[in-house]
Parts: sequence; structure tokens; C-alpha cells
Amino acid sequence: MNYIKFAGPIIDDAMAEAVKQTLLSGWLTSGPRVAEFEAALSKYHGGRPTRVFTSATAAMEVAFEVCGIGAGDEVITSAMTFFSVGNMIEKVGAKTVFVDCDLTTRNINLDQVERAITPNTKAIVPTHFSGLPCDMDRLYAIANKHKLRVIEDAALAIGSTWRGLPVGAFGDIATFSFHPNKNMTTIEGGAAIFGDEREAQRAEIHRFHGISRLADGTRDITVAGGKFNMSDVSARLGLDQLAHLDEWCAHRQKLAAHYFAELESIAESLGLGLPAKAYTGGERGHSWNMFCVLLPLAKMSITRKQFIDAMHKENIGIGVSYEAMHLTTLFRGKARGHHEGEFAHAERISRETVTLPLHAGVTLADVERVCNALVRLLRESAK
Repeated sequence: MNYIKFAGPIIDDAMAEAVKQTLLSGWLTSGPRVAEFEAALSKYHGGRPTRVFTSATAAMEVAFEVCGIGAGDEVITSAMTFFSVGNMIEKVGAKTVFVDCDLTTRNINLDQVERAITPNTKAIVPTHFSGLPCDMDRLYAIANKHKLRVIEDAALAIGSTWRGLPVGAFGDIATFSFHPNKNMTTIEGGAAIFGDEREAQRAEIHRFHGISRLADGTRDITVAGGKFNMSDVSARLGLDQLAHLDEWCAHRQKLAAHYFAELESIAESLGLGLPAKAYTGGERGHSWNMFCVLLPLAKMSITRKQFIDAMHKENIGIGVSYEAMHLTTLFRGKARGHHEGEFAHAERISRETVTLPLHAGVTLADVERVCNALVRLLRESAK
């Protein structure tokens, strides 16, 4: 019985050959392939200025720096997101202000965002959870009203759309991840898409030591930059991956629909929490990077870890997405003062969530096998 990975990229022979030829070209670090990849990403996102990085985390750090966010500033984000968001807010010296998320969409609670704004607030960082865009109209209405920057954590949302436009093709700044568990990969890597070419140029300086080149060919340092430039090898893989992105997202949508077809009619009786499925007006185009469910642990005689181990014995990979960020050691107790009971939805998700296999290599038969094992284990473990 084959092992069904919960995430994983598709890399075919043509892609491997393209990477090989790049390796043999003699140009390995940032060069012509990086420029070509940035141009292709920009075209995909409506011609907006684009820069690529070693990771989405690096892209987000540079985005904060470009926006001038630092000591004394506050940045609002959801307690239900990946660790990199809070890490980068703290790393640039700003204060992370958490709000809760919606229990079904897992996206940031915009009512709480409005209440959390203070004179020190400089930005909002929403996470498009699992590839489902936030309510972008309301998000930007809030940001524009209070003159705040928006740095979209679109790490999971490459290929997602809002009202027919790709996430990143409008708005302020969006950051994407090309980690192997995303909808497309550059092995490791990320990108930031800007609304302003001048900010994109500043990001380019920040990502490579803060270096500016002078007219006589010498160099100067204008800011304390980092070292976040993508290699040509990664960019070459990214070019071929991007060419397949829409096809792979369409397949993911079929897989998600099949999960709903298999589970929706029995989810309530099992106590299983399914992700959001339908959206008012159909404005949100979901790229389905993940399919996360909530286990009915109160009704189960086994723990989440025991459930995951049992699924692994069935040769089915299971993930956890995500832990509540405000309850990590960095943010709780004496460190930043956060504690259990602050954000009920994020904390429930953190306790009960599991991520089911969903990627371009999964088949409809794989989905059925996952669902059969899931339902059997829930029934066997029912108290």
C-alpha cells in the first residue's frame, strides 16, 4: 500500500533537466534566471513589481523594513498563523498585537482588528489561511480608513483569487512561499509583490547586504541589509513550476470537492469540523493549499497524537496546521504576557486541528482512502 504524503511537490524529468542545465551554465547565484522568474511572477500578478527571496519569511522581514516598521510600532495579526509572522514582527522591534480568527475560515477576525487599532498601529498582517483569501474589501477599507499598511501573509495562497484577480495583483504588499509543501516550489524560496516600484527597489537593496552600486562601479551601503537573494537554480525550477500552477490549483480544487463529497453528510454525526466551503457571491478563488479538519477530541477515547500515529500506520501522512502563536514560549507568560483563554477559536483550532493529504500528486482514490480511514478511526475511538 503506497504512502500518501500530506504535502509534496511534483518535479518531473523536464524540470530536473532544466535545473541541471542551470547548474552547468556556470551561473548559480542570482542572475538571468532570477530576473526571468521575477518577470514571470510579475506578469502573473498583473505586472506588479516583484522581488524573490530565499523564503517567504525573508520577504516578510524585508517588507516590514521597507515600510519603516520598527521599535514603538504595533502590528496586528491573527493568533492562528504560522510562526514566521510573529517572529518577523518581533525581529524588526515592533510589538505583535494578536486578534482571534474565524472558526471555519480560520482567517483573521476583522471586527477584532478594528477594535485593536491604536495610535501606535502601523500595519495589519492577515494570513490567507490554507489559500482562502480574507475579506479583502473590508480589510482594505479598514486599512485605508486608519492609514495602515497591509502586508498580506499569502504564503499559502499562490494561485488564489479575489473577485477574479490573483491575490497579490492588487492591494499593498503580498508575500508568498515556495516551500515544497506549497502549491508550487523553488525548493526553498519566497516572493514579495509591491504596489510601488520604489519600494520594490528598496527591497532589492535590503535583500543583498544593503548594497547600492555607484556610477563608477564601486559599492556603498545605505541600509543594514541582510542576505536573502534567491539562486538562479531555484528560480529556474520556479519558472517551470509557475507554468503548471493553475493546472495544479484546479486539481487541488477537485480534491477538496471530493473531500466534501465524502465527509459532508456524516461530519455532523461524527463531530468532525470541516473547513469553509461556500463563499457569498463566489468572490474568493481558493487554491486549496491545505484541507484542515477539527477532530472531535471530547468524543474520542484517543488523543490527537494517537490519531495521527494510527493514520500513519495506514500509510497516510497527517500534519498539524497550526499551533496558536500567542501560546508559544516567545509570547506567553512573562515573555509577552499572553495566556490561555484569550482567543477561543485559535486555541480550539490549535488543540483539534489535523491536516489531511492534499497536493497535486494525490488522486481521487487517495482521498477516498483517507476518508475511509478517518471515519473508521473516529467511529472506533468514539466514547
